[in-house]
Amino acid sequence: MNIAISLLVIAWVGTLVFKRYKAQAVLFLGGITLLVIAHIAGYGTILPPKQATGNFFFDIFELIRDLFSNRAAKLGLNIMAVAGFARYMDHIGASRALVHLAIRPLRGLKSPYIVLSACWVVGMIIGLAINSASGLAMLLMVTMYPVLIALGVSKLSATAAIATTLCLDWSPSDTGTIFAAELAGLDPVTYWHSFQVPVALCVFPVVAVLHYFTQKYFDKRDGHIVRPGEEVIVNEDKMTNSELKHEAPPYYALLPLIPLALILSFSNLWISWIKMNIIVAMFIGTVVGMIFQYIRTRDGRQTLEDLQVYFDGMGRQMANVVTLIVAGETFAKGLMATGTISALIEWAKTSGFGGIGITLVMVSIIGVSSVVMGSGNAPFFAFAHLVPTISVSTGVPTVLMILPMHFIASAARAISPITAVIVVSAGMAGISPFDLVKRTAIPMLGACITLTVANFILFL
Repeated sequence: MNIAISLLVIAWVGTLVFKRYKAQAVLFLGGITLLVIAHIAGYGTILPPKQATGNFFFDIFELIRDLFSNRAAKLGLNIMAVAGFARYMDHIGASRALVHLAIRPLRGLKSPYIVLSACWVVGMIIGLAINSASGLAMLLMVTMYPVLIALGVSKLSATAAIATTLCLDWSPSDTGTIFAAELAGLDPVTYWHSFQVPVALCVFPVVAVLHYFTQKYFDKRDGHIVRPGEEVIVNEDKMTNSELKHEAPPYYALLPLIPLALILSFSNLWISWIKMNIIVAMFIGTVVGMIFQYIRTRDGRQTLEDLQVYFDGMGRQMANVVTLIVAGETFAKGLMATGTISALIEWAKTSGFGGIGITLVMVSIIGVSSVVMGSGNAPFFAFAHLVPTISVSTGVPTVLMILPMHFIASAARAISPITAVIVVSAGMAGISPFDLVKRTAIPMLGACITLTVANFILFL
């Protein structure tokens, strides 16, 4: 009975998110509903006796308060610091300078579809420093897209490669990476180089090859004739962040790399006797950026005022991501309170399904949810909190469950016509998002299959 109730609530939550209701509000509502049902049906308690308020209704909000308190103090501050730095780099034009520098070597290649595949690979590498899929896509649309069109590929092909450039959230400073690493009990750098990188390197050649053949096939099928030299105007008015339009000197390309270099250098990869916190790395990167801005502009007042962009970025991420994490954890607490997770684990044990089977089920749920909801974060943050409990009961290491769930959330969202990166890219190219996902579906399905198989082959 408890499983049936939980499935109904999950279906209700998924439907509301698909209808573009705010994910945080919906997950909070779904979690509170499950907690109320759990209390009324006598499935379990909401809080341990020592934390209980004496009233079950108050206990629900005490739980939410406790979750906010815990997440905002550590994980939340990490995420906000990263977001603030990213926003500041956009503001001063450093992100755009990095993209310009990275794509420059590709201009010399003459084979249009090889350049297209190479563009995707370069975009994935740039994604180590620029963690926003839609932000990176916008930058590539105004820099790489005209190059691809000039080589003769179609608008749909060029946009498909660009819209999928960050199909794996694999940077050590990425929001999902920080969150997944915490759940797995690992340092973000360790989680990145020991687990994310090996799987990502398996995905790279598969997706690059699939893009080459998929886009070439569809262009031929649609009657597109490769005519090098075609001029194209990108609709920059569709860019959702005006700061992304700012131009900066070429040497500004180094600025977005500073925190990444600090995080990787002062870790167990190299200089282990010096500790480098993600937050500290972002602060240092921002201060260096301010110094460069002052040297460039000689305007101290404006340089100091620009720092507000950093704080605005922190606040925006608090409102968007940290609240989503807490909302997802509230929803997960509701599922656990109803006994749904315990029942699922018992069923897996008795049926011989095992930990790998449950992992595949969770991966499938998140993948489908990402396509339907148009978001990778919403389903991942909603279900990821369940992983530590499930892994302990099934004997599968937490990291082996969390990694494919994390990666498939970002890969599957590029198949959804309502996700931000698809909508923005299609808008700038002047094409239909529904036509675009027909071009992204095959490479992204290949990514989903490859990352899942590679995860178990490499680490099981």
